[in-house]
Amino acid sequence: MRHLILELDGAVQAAYDKAGMEFRPRFYPVVKFLQARGAAGIVELAQACGVSQPGMTQTIQEMRRAGLLVSATSEDRRSRLIALSDKGRSVAAVLERTWQAVDRAARELDEELPNSLSGTVDAALAALAETSFASRIERHL
Repeated sequence: MRHLILELDGAVQAAYDKAGMEFRPRFYPVVKFLQARGAAGIVELAQACGVSQPGMTQTIQEMRRAGLLVSATSEDRRSRLIALSDKGRSVAAVLERTWQAVDRAARELDEELPNSLSGTVDAALAALAETSFASRIERHL
């Protein structure tokens, strides 16, 4: 699995580098969610992207340092939200072509495999949501 992730993320990172963008593969789900929603809290982002809150906090900090995100306030002004900055929206516009290419390449890879990689990953994540891998290991100890 690690080898597969390294191969896929490495190729996507190379595409971002070739486009001349300071962008990481883990930024993508945050940008896409914020494009659709406008602004969101850290907990909502973490849940939507399927990562832990500390992991999302780290990603947001890195994206802020890159100038891709800004803080926003909620309508009732009780909570702080995260939104794309002008630079974040600009980078997303430039990378849209790259994201479309990545999507087409992923679909092409899926078609070449005996079983859909995306379907297999989704099924594995659903099964792990029911019973964690740690619980499964513990049963066999």
